[in-house]
Amino acid sequence: MNEYMLLMHEDAPNAEAANDAKRWEQYLAQLRSTGQFDGGSSMGRGERHCKNHTSQPTGKDLGGFIRVRAVSLESAKQFLADNPVYEAGGTVEIRELPRT
Repeated sequence: MNEYMLLMHEDAPNAEAANDAKRWEQYLAQLRSTGQFDGGSSMGRGERHCKNHTSQPTGKDLGGFIRVRAVSLESAKQFLADNPVYEAGGTVEIRELPRT
């Protein structure tokens, strides 16, 4: 099975629904029940660093991540269902984590 990261952007037109604690609780319980959920977290602000440049504050574009396992990118899309950010009209990126 492959590993994927779902990256939740903070661009949902309905921010209240995207950040609703009850919806997140239900969604995470649903993910746990699949046996393919490997954790996740909301993300706070930080800094971007590049050698020989002044550090910059992070953007406000990413709000959290979820790590899951699936046989393919196509099957990883099943985890979009009921995701509060996605359901509120926001962006959720799915990225494969390469095996090392």
